[in-house]
Amino acid sequence: MPVLPTLPEVQDTGDVRAWVASHLGDVTLEGPDNVGSGGHRGGQAAADAALATLDITGYARSRSAVLPASRRGATRLSPYVRHGLLSLPELWDAVADAPAGDRRRFRDELLWQEYARHLYARVGSRTRDPLRFHPPRPPVSEPWDEDMACTSWLRDELETDGWLVNQTRMWWASHWTVRHGRDWREGEDEFFRHLLDGSRAANRLGWQWTIGAGTGKPYGFSRWQVEKRAPQLCRSCPLSDACPIQGWPDAPRGPRVEDTPLSGVDGAASAGPTSPHVVGEPTHVWLTAESLGDGDPALTAHPDLPVVFVFDEPLLRSLRLSGKRLVFLTECLADLAERREVVVRRGRVADELAGLDLAATFAPVPGFARHSRSVSVVATHPWPWLARPAGQRLTSYSAWRKGVHR
Repeated sequence: MPVLPTLPEVQDTGDVRAWVASHLGDVTLEGPDNVGSGGHRGGQAAADAALATLDITGYARSRSAVLPASRRGATRLSPYVRHGLLSLPELWDAVADAPAGDRRRFRDELLWQEYARHLYARVGSRTRDPLRFHPPRPPVSEPWDEDMACTSWLRDELETDGWLVNQTRMWWASHWTVRHGRDWREGEDEFFRHLLDGSRAANRLGWQWTIGAGTGKPYGFSRWQVEKRAPQLCRSCPLSDACPIQGWPDAPRGPRVEDTPLSGVDGAASAGPTSPHVVGEPTHVWLTAESLGDGDPALTAHPDLPVVFVFDEPLLRSLRLSGKRLVFLTECLADLAERREVVVRRGRVADELAGLDLAATFAPVPGFARHSRSVSVVATHPWPWLARPAGQRLTSYSAWRKGVHR
């Protein structure tokens, strides 16, 4: 397929939506006539502005607040982290002067994200294997009542804003799996289609944690969490006097940590190079959705080379992502195009990059390994790990954390 037309001005969200509708709308969940945008503006400028105002004072106390939104302590930085506009080491350093308790809690969340990347880099698509990460499901005891104010509000925020606080992600995942016995993989796919920070690493690990895979302790969602974190939802609910989640759900225990398949997995090769691996002279910088920021190592190492990004058409057709996710990605590319020459293509990655000698930043996802074998990557740059993979145990976050010196 030929190169896609010039990117729109990033400042005009309407033009970005129209560009996505015209050139990518046929592969979106909603179709070209209904492409919308979420609650985050994409691009390095937007990420830098969010970082400049970061203040985690009170984070430990308020990160789980749901409503009113003004009380939320969550930073909303995750879409920028997901797509490499802000790195985990950068955020780690940014909170060095924060109150000690808030700093510890925030940095623990950064390490959780890093653990998710380590796990996905080592195990890849096997994290979806039902024989490895799928405890017995409870029988479906009752239909999902669409009149519940908490779940209907949550669904609307997911589909409209494309972002949820961690607390409500846990509510939804628990309601989906622990109470109703639905397949966690289908729920994880639903999140992935809509969340602007959707990643197979963090998103999938969150769902597995909810069902108790690896911990043996499924997370139960019931009315008391809503009354504690978002009481106005209970007050407005038509089922307030007949709440279907009044009590704690019954749930079988998940597999114990020692019963998971991770203890013997060696991830030495999953970390990528420790320094640039150069075998030729690149003509282009290849950016992936994992790393779209100005600080991308390959981008900074080759400031005079044009940039190429490929919308992977076969993958997008299979995923059917919400248009708001593609709007966010396009905003990231349009923002970069204000400073660099950016060529955007659509098609099979190997076909669209054929004949180009590429510089790229290693990405800890299976797709990068697969595509890099089919194209000419002559300069591979290191991924900016917060804690570089070594011999850490991955049987659980707590076990892994003990081996990390941060």
